[in-house]
Amino acid sequence: MNDESCQLKAQVWTGCRTHGKIDDALAMNPETQSNSSDITPGFGGLRVVAFESRMAAEVATMIERRGGIAMVAPAMREVPLEDNHAALDFAEHLLAGEFDAVIFMTGVGTRALFAAMETRHQRAALVAALAAITTVARGPKPIRVMRDLGVEPSIVVPEPNTWREVLGALAAKIALKGKRVAVQEYGVSNHELTAGLEARGARVTIVPVYRWTLPADRAPLRAALNAIAGCAADVAIFTSSNQVTNVIQLAEAEGIGDSVKHGFARMAVGSIGPVCSEQIRAYGLSVDFEPEHSKLGHLIKEAAAQATLILIAKRANADRIEAVASPTLRRVPSSIPTRSPLADHPMMKACRREPTPYTPIWLMRQAGRYMPEYRRIREQHDFLEMCKRPELSAEVTITAVERLKVDAAIIFADILLPLIPMEVGLHFEKGDGPIIDRPIRTEADLDRIPDMDVAALGFVGNAIKLVHRALGGKTPLIGFAGAPFTLASYLIEGGSSRQYQATKTFMYTQPETWHRLMELLARFTADYLKMQIAAGADIVQIFDSWVGSLGPDDYRRFVLPHTASVIAAIPAEVPVMHFGTVTGNLLELMREAGGDVIGLDWRVNLADAWARLNYSVAVQGNLDPIALFADVAEIRNRARAILDQAGGRPGHIFNLGHGILPETPVDHAIALIDAVHEMSAR
Repeated sequence: MNDESCQLKAQVWTGCRTHGKIDDALAMNPETQSNSSDITPGFGGLRVVAFESRMAAEVATMIERRGGIAMVAPAMREVPLEDNHAALDFAEHLLAGEFDAVIFMTGVGTRALFAAMETRHQRAALVAALAAITTVARGPKPIRVMRDLGVEPSIVVPEPNTWREVLGALAAKIALKGKRVAVQEYGVSNHELTAGLEARGARVTIVPVYRWTLPADRAPLRAALNAIAGCAADVAIFTSSNQVTNVIQLAEAEGIGDSVKHGFARMAVGSIGPVCSEQIRAYGLSVDFEPEHSKLGHLIKEAAAQATLILIAKRANADRIEAVASPTLRRVPSSIPTRSPLADHPMMKACRREPTPYTPIWLMRQAGRYMPEYRRIREQHDFLEMCKRPELSAEVTITAVERLKVDAAIIFADILLPLIPMEVGLHFEKGDGPIIDRPIRTEADLDRIPDMDVAALGFVGNAIKLVHRALGGKTPLIGFAGAPFTLASYLIEGGSSRQYQATKTFMYTQPETWHRLMELLARFTADYLKMQIAAGADIVQIFDSWVGSLGPDDYRRFVLPHTASVIAAIPAEVPVMHFGTVTGNLLELMREAGGDVIGLDWRVNLADAWARLNYSVAVQGNLDPIALFADVAEIRNRARAILDQAGGRPGHIFNLGHGILPETPVDHAIALIDAVHEMSAR
């Protein structure tokens, strides 16, 4: 990119057009209004890209009125669903009195829903049925449409808002347990809202109204993307989350995804409100400003007021600008954040996607049965005893680091230890693995779980303290926990499983109890990881070993909100690694759930997977564990292939695609570690 083309234009844009009809429309439309007497500075000739569709002309006029060069590129269009049986079914059940509450998410969707229902039913009957139940309007647009149609909302959720405010407003009004709630979706389903309603006992019906797609004429959008990629634009304003998705997806399809993201990183980026901002951050971009009120006029006024100072600050540091990831929920620093003495260790820097002198490497299950030192201890103690005795756990942890010369230690423990205070009868059978004597299959089973205190796992914290002291500040220490879904699958299946039939049946038939269980596990897991951090863990990893058994829709609805809540609870200065197996179809959703590092198994190509993640997170992996049974020359060839896929990009941590196997030759593991260090030296 040409930095000279990025300099702020000093001249004032004077080419504003006169649009008589548009000016009248602006004056009448509450979405475009802001205080006309304000003295906000103008854009001063800055090039402003907007992705608005329905109000494209109005947006152009507002930008030009404030002295900007308008580059309006519609990024989406709403396509009503033909033969919308879901809307008609909703009308039938509504008129039969089978709903207790209806949530209207958008104005366009509310109007489209009524249009579909009125093909069979009288508006008066529909309005009367809605008047008899609780109705929720999410912001001013559905309020206006509902009132136009004759419906007075019972609950108004003011802007700015997200699904959390919608859920909170409804839950404060009515007890949701057993209630039947319909949600008018807006192009895509809000799985977090659905999960939150179901967790409180509601029975949820999703009512689709229209779908979003790219505009029929994509030439303006392509031109805008090329301008952004070529550093020929200064300000970008987004007015919906779907605009963000369409913009990034089209950029990737055009082969300019990286250039567009770097272009955005040099621009002042504005968002209409929290939902849109979350989506922008999910793609690794920053949000520089939001308006006080979620209206177009206020957004453009805010852009004019802030853009110049934002650009001066950004472009003064242009060489250091990078797109950064942001999880669904924002992590915050601990109350007294301190810089770790290991902050500059290659392992820690790789987690932050900073350049390192070589690619760091560690191995999952590196302290395990393949090492003779481990087997000697295991012959004298059963597995749970080794976990519960800090001195034994510390010994096998440290031995592995010293023998292998890896770049991180991982505390010897087991992902199922949190099931101990749940009193479900966890034990390990030789040859059969973990067994749960009292699995959770019903609401009554869940109600029998006692109050859990993380102090019951204090032996893990004590082991971490011993290891931390022994490592002497030279090697980072990883703490870990099982993810809520994987813990739940063990609890429900009673042990390991191949099909996860009991787990999925539980999800589908008892969604309220499922979400209660997941919330319980998420809270305890977050407390457990924070206890490990307090004891001395420098990094934490979340193992979602069995989540690959799910499809994307089930992951969004039943897993993502709970995993995200665990990760959001971890202090921002502590790197979080998020790992699952058979998750090639879930990588983007796992990134959305959160984590600084996404673990990859050997079933995906590392280069392809990292590109899918938009390089907005670090990645870990991903040698097939079986490869360590090959000869050393083949091990080196395979290690080189993975390093080549990473391409020297900062943020790669070498690992296996799953845990090291018990029969693995120790010398082959050491040969892999030496090869990675040697071949990646920079």
